[in-house]
Amino acid sequence: MKVAIMGAGLSGLACAITLERNGIEPVIFEKRSQVGDRFVNAEALLSIFVHPVQDCIASLSEQYGLYLQPTASIQQMTITSSQAKAILEGPLGFTNIRGREANSFEAQLSRQVKSPIRFHSEATYEQLLADYTHVVMATGDGDYAKQTRNFRKDISVSLKGVTVEGQFDRYAVKVWLDYDYAPYGYGYLLPFSEKEANVVIGIPDIPANRGVELEKLWEPYFQRVQAELNQVLRVTDEFQITHYPVGICDRGRVGNTFYVGNCFGSLMPFLGFGQYHALLTGVYAAYDLCGLGNYEELTGAFRQSYEHSLVLRRVMEQLDNADLDWMVRALSGTLGNKLFFAKRINPLKVASYLMRPYVKIKQGVTS
Repeated sequence: MKVAIMGAGLSGLACAITLERNGIEPVIFEKRSQVGDRFVNAEALLSIFVHPVQDCIASLSEQYGLYLQPTASIQQMTITSSQAKAILEGPLGFTNIRGREANSFEAQLSRQVKSPIRFHSEATYEQLLADYTHVVMATGDGDYAKQTRNFRKDISVSLKGVTVEGQFDRYAVKVWLDYDYAPYGYGYLLPFSEKEANVVIGIPDIPANRGVELEKLWEPYFQRVQAELNQVLRVTDEFQITHYPVGICDRGRVGNTFYVGNCFGSLMPFLGFGQYHALLTGVYAAYDLCGLGNYEELTGAFRQSYEHSLVLRRVMEQLDNADLDWMVRALSGTLGNKLFFAKRINPLKVASYLMRPYVKIKQGVTS
């Protein structure tokens, strides 16, 4: 068996580590000069999106042999809408670093891999398919999956983010849901440390946002973030992504090709999270290759999570600021605790079912 992995991101590296542990040494092909994107950014692993796992870092270590050190455990999340605010406190998840940084998740995983990584690779999928018995597609987006007619695009999103210097609580994250600043989208602040953080704004590319310019949204949003933090933030780096496709593959395995990570559909449409699922798609592809499970069956729960997340994304497109205020007020009470800290229910599933009739009512009122 000769296995080629296209991409040295989270899912590709997780797949390689798992294969090595079971006696198979793959070859990893990466088009960049090193692991990780150029832009260093913070991301979050939120427990609400990985039910029934309560501690995803412990789970990755104990169950799957992937040893990762996050930047902090999230103990507080502040969600702010136009006229309301909810503060959730407790074990909510973890923040981590992505990109070309020594402690990024990609860098940590690359130090656990023994297989060769061929950087600056120009090898195509077709070439690898001719030279290897199996190919793991881990290219970080759905482009190759679309080319092979195995990808259902549901939405696309545009993002702008900056790295800033200031004073931060590394155990606290902030989220903004206000359509005056990010129409049908969101903004967030995730700290790297007490002195650095990411500030990001994201909007869906939907008909209601036609003509909306992300650059024009940015300055009012960034001024609001600074005002709420009561400090001036110094920008040290920035990035912008336009029309990034979000979708899911029709089949996780086609012949001897496995689609993992964002090629599979691990990026959740609701708020864009998906690192945990991306890692496990790599692990599960390796399990299938080693005869330890069936990839389609192992990833079945991820497909369900994706569909629930897509429902919530469609819900967001039906709401206005008054609705968001109602939601945020509800999260500040018992409902918020039940959703974010539930152990017996799937919060994402429950939230999607709760919001479906609300959307139908809204559609009836506005039609």
